[in-house]
Amino acid sequence: MRSIWNGAISFGLVSIPIKLVNATESHAVSFRQIHTEDGGRIRYRKVCELEDREVTQAEIGKAYEDADGSMVPITDEDLSHLPIPTARTIEIVAFVPEERIDPLQMGAAYYLAASGAPAAKPYTLLREALKRSNRVAIAKFALRGRERLGMLRVVGDAIAMHGLLWPDEVRAPEGVAPDAGVTVRDQELDLADALMDTLGEIDLADLHDEYREALEEVIAAKSAGETPPEAREEAAPGKVLDLMAALESSVRAARESRGGEEDAPAEEAEVRSLRERGTPSRQTPKETGGKKSTSAAAKKTAAKKTAGKTPAGKTAAGKTAGKKAAAKETAKKTAGRGTATKSTTKSTSAKRAATANTATRSAAATNTAKKAPSRKRTA
Repeated sequence: MRSIWNGAISFGLVSIPIKLVNATESHAVSFRQIHTEDGGRIRYRKVCELEDREVTQAEIGKAYEDADGSMVPITDEDLSHLPIPTARTIEIVAFVPEERIDPLQMGAAYYLAASGAPAAKPYTLLREALKRSNRVAIAKFALRGRERLGMLRVVGDAIAMHGLLWPDEVRAPEGVAPDAGVTVRDQELDLADALMDTLGEIDLADLHDEYREALEEVIAAKSAGETPPEAREEAAPGKVLDLMAALESSVRAARESRGGEEDAPAEEAEVRSLRERGTPSRQTPKETGGKKSTSAAAKKTAAKKTAGKTPAGKTAAGKTAGKKAAAKETAKKTAGRGTATKSTTKSTSAKRAATANTATRSAAATNTAKKAPSRKRTA
């Protein structure tokens, strides 16, 4: 990395030669201004307003614009008398806990590289001292013609310096917070906590600039003479006026995006399974006795149906001995089938339903054997 500043760290009477290099870089896509009619570059030229001509860099100086618009010239000789350190020195003035530094003060970040072999030992000494003390160093330094404030801390095996704003350059948050009188319920805080827990943590290395990537795709397509890809349209979020509803929707959406998709199919499968179990068969007749669904009720119903078809429920007149014998024979078959069913109905509810169907089929077989028209049952 190319150094942008050479100097030394003043650590008491210890001097550490260092090189200042940028710790960050910008990947933003920059544009040029052009004339839309012919594509010509638009350039800014330095023109003197009084003479209406372009001037060179050697003819340009500094001036301060006063409140009334007048210019106060400031020469390099005037600046040389200011109390700015002429030596390129990063002077450490204090060591404080890192939490004492307000993040609002942090600006540009730099790496301090040891300059030459003689700087290796004092550089390592300062780095290890910062590590063991769990503190950061506050320093003053001069860069680009003015005095600045900085914070030195350890990053890996290197020392980094963050440019800091002076305390009087940070504005107080007056009039920013909402007016008093707003109350937050415990239920809303619970949902907010649930949302934070669902979102959880993330590796910052996984984050990337999606806008820049899409912009580079557009530039590559136009350079190749192709049609730029169309950006996908994201659904506009609905306007939710209820804070609780917004929090609940946010938690639900966060769970789905964090792997909650597996829960939804399981829930649907369970619903379908219950619907299949609860759907009555079309061939199953209505049971006598209302809503009873136990095996005992099924047995009683089957017994009543069988008994209703025997000669006991009818008048003895007009019935032949042959019909009585056939009815008795059918009753014996039904009783035999009912006895065989008793051992089966003790296992599961599905087998109990099958027993009721068996009894119904037996009654239907009895009607077929009799080949007699349907008769009215007694009340």
